[in-house]
Amino acid sequence: MNPSHVIGRSNVSRTTRTPGRITASGAGKLLTIRGAGAIVEVEAVGVPPGWGAPVYGKLDSELAAALMSINAAKGVEIGAGFAAAAFSGEENADEMRMGNDGQPLFLSNSAGGILGGISSGQPVVARVAFKPTSSILTLRRSLNEAGEEIDLRTKGRHDPCVGIRAVPVVEAMTACVLADAFLRHRAQTGGAVFVPGR
Repeated sequence: MNPSHVIGRSNVSRTTRTPGRITASGAGKLLTIRGAGAIVEVEAVGVPPGWGAPVYGKLDSELAAALMSINAAKGVEIGAGFAAAAFSGEENADEMRMGNDGQPLFLSNSAGGILGGISSGQPVVARVAFKPTSSILTLRRSLNEAGEEIDLRTKGRHDPCVGIRAVPVVEAMTACVLADAFLRHRAQTGGAVFVPGR
């Protein structure tokens, strides 16, 4: 994934609320007239191994369903996502070694922190593709109630790039899925209270 195409807290301008690759002078025109899509990446660090299930209640399927339920979402990737289809099995496999602290250490994270529907202890990484809004000032061809061809321009205040506002929504949906996974895990195993990073 090209980092310049990913919107996150680190590359959104505080003044224009646009991705860093869009200049402030061009942002208004680009976004107001044409609209823009976005890819929002979320990374959840500190998720312990063992959350999820191998068949029903798979952590990746629960996460994908929650992220796809966000308005204007059109696609979800977990880990390497669609790029994994071009990998060989050797390239895609997240190999392990023993770390200096005596804990298992993954050498890559193609799986996005979820293996076989269960968290691996690595960061859980997902990306959501958001479509550009169709509520734009450019004339668009359509039909009216009588079936007549018309040219339509949407007027009023609209978010020309929903991906910018979607960053905290993606984070919140991910947190909800992980909270559910924690509660299910605790109910099934009688585990103690989870403390992130421990």
